[in-house]
Amino acid sequence: MITNNKKFFTAILIGILKLIVAGVFIGYLKEYDLFIALLLAAKIMYNIYKDILKPTPKNWLLLLGMLLTCFGGIVGETWGVSHGFWEYHAVKRTLPLWLPFAWMYAFYFLYTLELKLIPFLENKSQKNKILLALLLALILPAFGEVITIYLGVWTYYWPYQLLGVPLYAFICLVFVHMLVYTTLHFVCKKYKIENVVFN
Repeated sequence: MITNNKKFFTAILIGILKLIVAGVFIGYLKEYDLFIALLLAAKIMYNIYKDILKPTPKNWLLLLGMLLTCFGGIVGETWGVSHGFWEYHAVKRTLPLWLPFAWMYAFYFLYTLELKLIPFLENKSQKNKILLALLLALILPAFGEVITIYLGVWTYYWPYQLLGVPLYAFICLVFVHMLVYTTLHFVCKKYKIENVVFN
């Protein structure tokens, strides 16, 4: 269970507010994908400096997770759009320029949120950490998608939708995030790297 419910749910609420701000930002500026890409890239570079390059020891796992999520996300986006499963609006290209940075930031967002939440777990077993990661990956990215979908950023054409997000998208989002998490878990195990989230 949770040792401090108030702080646990406050951290989740702050995360949800960040998603709302990001979703509204992308939704209202969707026609300016280069501008969004530059701002997201600047934010990611700042986070890389602050959370990876500046601290000692360096948290290279965070950067690796961001890059793996970006790669997996863009492969999935290319596949989905080319097969007509979803479509981006208000941009002249098939995929908006900000997409790679959004996928990188999605990993950063989930990872840093888990870092805040794990200390509040009474039992910090691997099973409970996996359950927490699954729940966050299932709910929060889809919540962000709902905001951007309703602001006209893109449309899914898959059936069985909940607030514009199809069941398949929920599955794909969880799959990408959990595949990256599993990969990083085995990297930690192989190289004996201590990490709160992945050990």
